[in-house]
Amino acid sequence: MNFPIDKIRNDFPILHQKVYNHPLIYFDNAASTQKPEAVINAITNYYRQDNCNIHRGVHYLSQKATEAYENTRKAVQTFINAPSSPEIIFTKGTTESINLIASSFGKKYIKEGDEIVISAIEHHSNFVPWQVLCQEKKAVLKFIPVTPGGELDMDGFRRMVNEKTKLISIAHVSNVLGSVFPLKEIIKQAHQSGIPVMVDGAQAVSHLQVDMQDLDCDFYCFSGHKMYAPMGIGVLYGKEKWLDEMPPYQTGGEMIKEVFFDHSTYNELPFKFEAGTPNVEGVYGLHAAMNYIQELGLLNIAAYEDELLKYATRKLMAIGEMRIIGTAKNKTSIVSFLVGNIHPYDTGTILDKLGIAVRTGHHCAMPLMELFKIPGTVRASFALYNTFDEIDVMAGAIIKIKQMFA
Repeated sequence: MNFPIDKIRNDFPILHQKVYNHPLIYFDNAASTQKPEAVINAITNYYRQDNCNIHRGVHYLSQKATEAYENTRKAVQTFINAPSSPEIIFTKGTTESINLIASSFGKKYIKEGDEIVISAIEHHSNFVPWQVLCQEKKAVLKFIPVTPGGELDMDGFRRMVNEKTKLISIAHVSNVLGSVFPLKEIIKQAHQSGIPVMVDGAQAVSHLQVDMQDLDCDFYCFSGHKMYAPMGIGVLYGKEKWLDEMPPYQTGGEMIKEVFFDHSTYNELPFKFEAGTPNVEGVYGLHAAMNYIQELGLLNIAAYEDELLKYATRKLMAIGEMRIIGTAKNKTSIVSFLVGNIHPYDTGTILDKLGIAVRTGHHCAMPLMELFKIPGTVRASFALYNTFDEIDVMAGAIIKIKQMFA
């Protein structure tokens, strides 16, 4: 396919360095992506030209920064095709977004004996908040079963949803296995019973075209740093009907409307959920990252990354004693594997000495590792700037590692 990989790689300054005298190969994109010059420049230009706290200020800099901040909110609305910009809440990232929902939605709607459904494959950030909420409320946390290939057992899901189910919270893409879950089917069934659905989209938004009006989920959250934007900025999309009813998550700053000695009133959406000084530079960087992705085209990115994934899978499976963990039919951007009886930490450490950055361990999914009865995996995760040649280098390195441990 005609994908401008040379130009793209030149846009990412961090890639042009050596690690232990080897060219850096960065395959840890599921943890955090690198940043293009456009994002770096957006942050530095904010501090050079626009630095100011936003909202309420009457002077030029405050109004300029406020306009850019709110224009980014509208850009996010367009990026995920949300119905309205007040439904876009800026957060620190996916983890804070999920905690916001667990706290606010949980406080309003979850009672003793209610049930919340997640899957056994979730990242801890979409696991522990619901676990804590259920412990506090004496509710029940239920887990959608997972097949040996890393897909959801949809028959098991259908059997566990009942009149006690008050919320379903599910990843769009597994951060361990790359499995893409059948969200539309899950959401359709949930809505037939009036059950809202929250989606953890952290691993999806830089790889797939997401559309809130098509998905029709009730909440969707993602992090900027996994889509070429800065750390510490994220998005929570929520349907207005829920956000209007939910109590604030934190108080102070822009979420206040009026304060009296005996009570306070709260601001309208989206400001009701944006307490304190916002991460303005992060929002500037997020806007630049979305522009960068849209200029390349998400469909083009997805097609290229799909070819990378297929190629990596073929190369790795050609190596003897290779076990790929997660063989879902619908996957994106991630291959997790084990090499014979070599501990994943040992594999990852030696790959690092050869300049190849991968992630090792349980990937914040300890229950899944327990389910699969493995200590962890080596995870190689791909982004739009990775190449087929880099995959060849990794495969060659793994063959050497096998020989070392033979």
